[in-house]
Amino acid sequence: MKNIFIVCVLLLAAASVSGQTAQEDVLGIHNLGPGSPGPVSGPLPACQFCHAPHSGLNSINLPNLPLWSQKLSTVSNYTLYTSSTEVNPEMEPTLGSASNLCLSCHDGTVAPGTNVPYGSIKMTGTMNSQDLFQGTLQGIHPFNFQMPLNCSNDNLQTILCSGATASSAVQLVSGNVQCNTCHDPHVEATDPVQLDFLVMNNANSAMCLSCHVTEPGQIAAVRTPTTTAAAITAATVTNSTLAANGRTDNQYNAFTQWKQSIHASAVHKVSKNAKGIGPYGSVNENACLSCHASHNAPGGAQLLSGPTPENPNMDAVTQNCISCHNGGSNLSPAIPNVFAEFAKTGHPFPAGRNQHSTEESVVLKNDRHATCVDCHDPHSSMQTSSFTSTTIRASQNGAIGVSATDGTSTVNPALDQYETCLRCHGTSPGKQTLAVYGYAPARTSNGGDALNVIMQFGVTASSSHPVMHESKSPLPQPSLRKFMLNLDGHTQGRAMTSRILCSDCHNSDDNREFGGTGPNGPHGSRYSHILERSYEFSQVAPGLPPTAGPGSTITNLLPPITDPGVSGPYSLCAKCHDLTNIVSNASFSKHALHVNAGFSCSVCHTAHGMGPNSSNVTGERMVNFDLKVVAENASSSFFRSPISYSRATNTCTLTCHNYSHNPDGTVTPALNTVKMPVGKH
Repeated sequence: MKNIFIVCVLLLAAASVSGQTAQEDVLGIHNLGPGSPGPVSGPLPACQFCHAPHSGLNSINLPNLPLWSQKLSTVSNYTLYTSSTEVNPEMEPTLGSASNLCLSCHDGTVAPGTNVPYGSIKMTGTMNSQDLFQGTLQGIHPFNFQMPLNCSNDNLQTILCSGATASSAVQLVSGNVQCNTCHDPHVEATDPVQLDFLVMNNANSAMCLSCHVTEPGQIAAVRTPTTTAAAITAATVTNSTLAANGRTDNQYNAFTQWKQSIHASAVHKVSKNAKGIGPYGSVNENACLSCHASHNAPGGAQLLSGPTPENPNMDAVTQNCISCHNGGSNLSPAIPNVFAEFAKTGHPFPAGRNQHSTEESVVLKNDRHATCVDCHDPHSSMQTSSFTSTTIRASQNGAIGVSATDGTSTVNPALDQYETCLRCHGTSPGKQTLAVYGYAPARTSNGGDALNVIMQFGVTASSSHPVMHESKSPLPQPSLRKFMLNLDGHTQGRAMTSRILCSDCHNSDDNREFGGTGPNGPHGSRYSHILERSYEFSQVAPGLPPTAGPGSTITNLLPPITDPGVSGPYSLCAKCHDLTNIVSNASFSKHALHVNAGFSCSVCHTAHGMGPNSSNVTGERMVNFDLKVVAENASSSFFRSPISYSRATNTCTLTCHNYSHNPDGTVTPALNTVKMPVGKH
């Protein structure tokens, strides 16, 4: 260690001889001597603030110190970094350890210049608050782990367990991570942008990637569309909290796809005034630092940096994403404003008790919410440059999902878009029909849970839109277009195939896939139920027959508009179905009669699909009547027929718009002499 002292003296002498200023000194702000470029300075030569050739702390039972002269911190009750998914717990730095030397100035309990050989030296200035950790290390990248290191299926690189890293510049200390693993206190500007005494240039997060996995196969097998569940050999997370929430099967490490992700490759310029998204000039150079802060992270666990100032009423995870995805001036060129979509009618941000947690159950329960990372994995998400896929979009690459087979099994990563939706819209308990999303029909058959779309889209459904399976119809529907229409309702969009996506209907109303300029996906929309386009629901006045309630006159009759554009009431249906073909009665002889009378598609047809549980309504052609609009048939004062539909005869039995549709196919004025509350059928 005597060599360190000699080198420091020679450096200072060389600076004096060559006319260098203190600012150019290799020590940077760690040179606390006269003319220091940092916030604190004193009268000693630079090296002697930390080192002493004689009479240092080495003489008081700490023989391995590097000729240390600064008084050591004796704090023994730091608030250490913790995370529910932490595999290697952190320990208190021991007196005289490498990290304890740094904390002797940086924990804020010992003033710089409190020198053992020379006593308290008069200093001028004060340290920057961001350099003082006080009594908490919660927002500091964890170090001084409990040994031996354990490696699991997270983003801790397996080679750490052998006492090495992926870069010779990043050195473990006795096999452990300490402050000087990442920082060289004698050289400030190895990284000329971030400074911070880093041991190497951290542009593109090169230093971070020395310890964190980026290569497939190092920890877990990357699941591909051809990999069966039985063939997945990924290690199992042993964390007890994860296990308690069913997060122990099919785990894989999405970080292995980091190098191909959008956050590692985007070249968008970052404003110099941007806060909390890294010091470098572009997104790919900031990489990890776009979302994480290695010191003083306000997000605590996961070291999330968050925006400055914070957005009110928003969880910490979403805060990070909104730093860039809010349409602001942080990035150039600007990216689509996702935050603005949520300001419409969108998925709910976490609030109160339903905060997102990395170890939460995959099937979200009464704590349902819509954090960005519920549908996207920031470490593997890629830009969606092509919209031809009908499985999962590149932006959702690496996201976790739920199997439609049983509604509970984890699919990690999700291979179909609907698997991420099933985290909330499948077997999740506690679901609610919220008024903010608009009118909600009550179907003749709902399989016991009207909000469980597995029943509606699954392979056992009588008929459904082909979301969870290929189209089962032996012949194409007469009205089906060859191409979906763009938002203008006239130009061709994506070619029609035997599968569609959830986001083909639930999407931003200005999404770029179909000709808009906004972001894709069900973030928010000006239309009800986060629908991409208008889908009107015929309704009746609330109350009881004969003047109101099911079976009475439909009060919101719509004009016979077949315009597939934004002004058409059925433009969502017109995206895939030619409405002029429908009113030509090509598929049903009474379509024109009903549509021209103002009955919306929703009176007779369910938008998702027809579950298997009905003896009277077969569900073919997705016929599943809205019980808030239609009622049982009452063709006489003494006889009532249950609601039914026969595809073979194209007849139905019910009361609608004050007319009774009879089993023999006749239509007669309804005898509304019996009061029929909704639900009593």
